[in-house]
Amino acid sequence: MKLSLIPLLIVTLLSHACLPREVHAAPVGSAGAQAPASTVTSRPRPDAETASIAEDFNRWVDRIEQSGKVSGFAVAVVNKDQVVLERGVGYANWTTREKVEPDTVFRLASLSKAFATTLTGLLVEDGLLSWNTRISSVLPTFALADADSSTKLTVEDILSHRVGLPHNTYDNLLEQDEPYPLLVERLSEVKLSCPAGDCYAYQNVAFSLIGDVTYALTGDFFYHEVEKRIFHPLGMQSATYGRDALESSRHWARPHRRAGSKWKPFMPNEVYYRMPPAAGVNASLRDMEQWLIAQMGGRPDVLSPTLLNELQTPLVQTPHDLRSTPWRRGRLEDAQYALGWRIYDYAGEELIFHAGAVQGYRAMIGFLPKQKFGVVMLWNCESAAPAGLMPMLLDRYLGLPAVDWAGVGKAVKLRNNGGG
Repeated sequence: MKLSLIPLLIVTLLSHACLPREVHAAPVGSAGAQAPASTVTSRPRPDAETASIAEDFNRWVDRIEQSGKVSGFAVAVVNKDQVVLERGVGYANWTTREKVEPDTVFRLASLSKAFATTLTGLLVEDGLLSWNTRISSVLPTFALADADSSTKLTVEDILSHRVGLPHNTYDNLLEQDEPYPLLVERLSEVKLSCPAGDCYAYQNVAFSLIGDVTYALTGDFFYHEVEKRIFHPLGMQSATYGRDALESSRHWARPHRRAGSKWKPFMPNEVYYRMPPAAGVNASLRDMEQWLIAQMGGRPDVLSPTLLNELQTPLVQTPHDLRSTPWRRGRLEDAQYALGWRIYDYAGEELIFHAGAVQGYRAMIGFLPKQKFGVVMLWNCESAAPAGLMPMLLDRYLGLPAVDWAGVGKAVKLRNNGGG
């Protein structure tokens, strides 16, 4: 077990006045896992109280580690611009017993999308394009099945998944090794579900058009622009694009699958790396801490408040999100998509969130923008177990009724934080 609880946690032992209490929370999937409807009025959290919350969260991570449900797992909790918990669990490679450390590099999968939208926002600030720039004005050969939609489709539309195509168009062919440029060409063969700009349907191929737009406008490769404009200024020292770069990292997490009671590493799949804007980023926990701080407004020298507001303003309803998992059904009152970010009403508080999944890797990032409190989690297997830790942390922070969304045990020890 690798753990760094930032010294802030020590304060808790001296200054936290509330006594522990025992809360019995039903495991996910049981009848009791459906949380009662709750809303919360936010209030500032003293540093000592935030440290106590991180301690509780750390105990839940212990339970995930003890369960054997993950091969390797890295997690950080950030309060404002301070990392209050940083931890690695399990192995980056079970064969060699290389442990997960804060500098272990993982695939981010669809967490990559926010890097693409952020770069686009920086190019908008430079005056190279606008959110309303029409794709056809930059890529004249691009076409959809409907001529009017082909003409009207904008940069903002593709980055908020309002292209008008059916969900995940051509992902299946990409997974059969069809080349990305050919799939873009064949988008013109797909009957639209709605006119461009009118409805939401998640995309990878169409989203990645922003890479072609970037090259057309800057004369530089998309990934190189992200490195120059985002990775380097934010100090994301091990963040890269592509499988070759992942495998060249000093420490990197192999994807794993179950082998009886153990885990077996295998080689990363190339497929979604072919679309860098949609799913091409590799990064360590340390890198993602810097990214989270920046997205919460902690690096205005790199990402301006105006830019963050543009990226995080909801644009289209995503009602399916309200039903997709137990914690969403229990906590979400509204769900929308912005530019590379999901925007949720989490029991009355705004939550900015995204998840990512490719073969052998999972990732989640979420934060409360008003409170500047967030979490990032990366793991190198396809287990669903860690996903429930994020809503447990948010519930604890917001003073909501405790629910064991991660299935870490019948009894979860919490401190009475007096939240309402």
